[in-house]
Amino acid sequence: MNPKNGNLRRRYGLFLLLLVICLGLGLGYTLRPVNFQLSGRLSALETGAPTGLSQVGPYQLNWDNAAGGQLSVRTASGKILWQTIPGESFVMAAIGSETVREARGMFSIKDDRRVVCTRQTVDLITDNDPGREMTLSGHLYCNDNSSLLYNVNFKLRQPGPGLLMSVWLQDTQTYQEQDKFNRLFLTYASDQGEHFFGFGEQFTHFDMKGKKVPVWVSEEGVGRGEQPITFAADITNGGAGGNQFTSYAPMPFYMTNTMRAFSLLNAAYSVFDLRSPDRVQVETWSPAVYAQILDGTTPAEITQQLLLGQPVQRPALPDWVYSAAIVGMQGGTAQVRQVYAGLKQRNTPMAAFWLQDWVGQRKTSFGKQLWWNWEVDYDRYPGWDQLVGDLNKDGVAVMVYASPYLANISGLKPNMRRNLFQEASSKGYLIKNASGEPYLVLSTDFYFGMLDLTNPAARDWYKGVLKTQVLGAGAKGWMADFGEGLPYDSVLANGDAALVHNHYPELWAGLNRELVDESNNELVFFSRAAYSASPAYATLFWEGDQLVDWSREDGLKSAVTGLNTGGLSGMAFNHSDIGGYTTVSNPVLNIHRSRELLYRWMEMSAFTLIFRTHEGNQPDNNIQFYTDADSLDVFARWAKIYAALFDYRKALVAESYQTGLPVVRHPFIHYPADPETWKITYQEFMLGADFLIAPVTDPGAKQVSAYLPQGEWVHLWSGKIYPGGQYVSVPAPVGQPGVFYLQGSSWGEAFARELKKEGLLP
Repeated sequence: MNPKNGNLRRRYGLFLLLLVICLGLGLGYTLRPVNFQLSGRLSALETGAPTGLSQVGPYQLNWDNAAGGQLSVRTASGKILWQTIPGESFVMAAIGSETVREARGMFSIKDDRRVVCTRQTVDLITDNDPGREMTLSGHLYCNDNSSLLYNVNFKLRQPGPGLLMSVWLQDTQTYQEQDKFNRLFLTYASDQGEHFFGFGEQFTHFDMKGKKVPVWVSEEGVGRGEQPITFAADITNGGAGGNQFTSYAPMPFYMTNTMRAFSLLNAAYSVFDLRSPDRVQVETWSPAVYAQILDGTTPAEITQQLLLGQPVQRPALPDWVYSAAIVGMQGGTAQVRQVYAGLKQRNTPMAAFWLQDWVGQRKTSFGKQLWWNWEVDYDRYPGWDQLVGDLNKDGVAVMVYASPYLANISGLKPNMRRNLFQEASSKGYLIKNASGEPYLVLSTDFYFGMLDLTNPAARDWYKGVLKTQVLGAGAKGWMADFGEGLPYDSVLANGDAALVHNHYPELWAGLNRELVDESNNELVFFSRAAYSASPAYATLFWEGDQLVDWSREDGLKSAVTGLNTGGLSGMAFNHSDIGGYTTVSNPVLNIHRSRELLYRWMEMSAFTLIFRTHEGNQPDNNIQFYTDADSLDVFARWAKIYAALFDYRKALVAESYQTGLPVVRHPFIHYPADPETWKITYQEFMLGADFLIAPVTDPGAKQVSAYLPQGEWVHLWSGKIYPGGQYVSVPAPVGQPGVFYLQGSSWGEAFARELKKEGLLP
């Protein structure tokens, strides 16, 4: 035998063996029971028992013994809001043991169900408060021969229309609520034609029918399925690539094309399994479930119900922040003054300079990051107070950056005046590990501690820090970054980290909101991480760290999808970094911002609520708005176009406080009966009800396609009128994205006149 042939055979055999092992592991994971929906048999009330009908306010709750038993919730008109599947268990439980690993704000979550309870009986239906509340009770039987009691309660939601639904478990011996069974499952009917929208800020899909959607606040990820960057991020950074559902701001809420809506009120980890055509299964890692069943004839009615259910009134959004461009840049006093002079020369409308690096900059493996110690770096920004004063005299505000994360930079930063990490640590204000020490979390190549927002003393101390350091520096606004990375195994002053994790961004937004409320100034902060109650606290959102590319998974396209989904979920005031953020440089792969991408992102952002630039994590590797005369000219033009829409945006902001409607709207909101709108993800969005924007999201494109709903639409750049109910293709050279307004719209006509007057039309 030729030795070379023998070596080849051995290598080939080893390769095949490894391939079989990998396939086996993958198949084994896929076939694990936790990857399938639970199902079980339902035993109805005793044979011959009469059909039961309960009235809860205007809603009819009907129990029907036919086909083994079915529970239905209907409106007075007979519309089904929520219905179980005949003869099948609609409440199930399990004992689970989870494994949760965290790396750089990303979480790997696996579950092992040790006991499952899938057989259900319905034993008793009680009208607790006739006309206002009903409870259905019974038993669950488990695969270890044990059993437990369950209760399903319905009562009127206050304030506003809708039903509150509660499910909880009891021990069969003591009748006490128990927490041994820590997984609950609700299964109810759907159909092939029902489509599911919402789930917070989602970046890949709009319609979630056929998907299994986890709801867990986390970093967005780098790539989120775009290859090879996702694979590289996973391998080199412990799973930091993310996937199609990783999001800073997921929410356990959806509405459907049938105008039904469901909102889970739990903060625990949850999963919405929409893969089966005939059912929905909601899994919650809790021994109790609390939910809202909402109803409306239009999406606007449902968003208004979400607004009514907020814990506090939303804070006011000051006019100045969306009146003109927010110039996001770094570099120090001289650089800011130089760019400012160039923008003034072009008569650029400016609302603020957002100076992220006000605390100074460090170089890390990821690029240029900040010293996470919130105080002005007077070496980087000499004459800071004079700079702030000069900008303010011109009506331009200064905005900065802060987060609830603190890094110990003692011995690293020579001009440090306060060490906030050491102050917080000495007072016991940081989250702790199992040993009672500050829980240190790895960022890129440095560690940081997180403020324990469940500790009232820590909140008060940090609010004082922000008041002194941020407001004291003359800032009128700030990016309130992070909030998504609370470790699953951390120890808090109050509460279980597994349950507080999704609440943490709400607590962070709440602290910032208190600072705004206690000030007499028109302040604004913008949040990245969010959960269900965040829209009640945050003045503004932004979409986080998209790649500086065009991709659907994590680039420009994903930013449009995030605006569409987040807006439908209560995030009425949202925007993205113009040009994206995450830049990648290595010998294998470079992802650097191109001039064309920057210009196209400007075009899209000019028709959103906020027009704000970002240099990215590697400013020197990206084209910037100030790179040269051409980029400054383009930025100035789009800032003027954006400013020309101020009065319209102001009307939309006022409308949002009354209705909950977002400023940027998915076409489904206004055209819910049009099936073509259900297919839209990143292809288009609406600004209010009057404008439809089809941004150019592909490099080299010279035209863009858009679906125009019912009505007649005027193409902004040509004035040509197109009838609705069809797809159209229009020229879209750089500088002319697809922009349409409804014929007869006074807002659209006034906008077109203004652009013509200012010489901003082509």
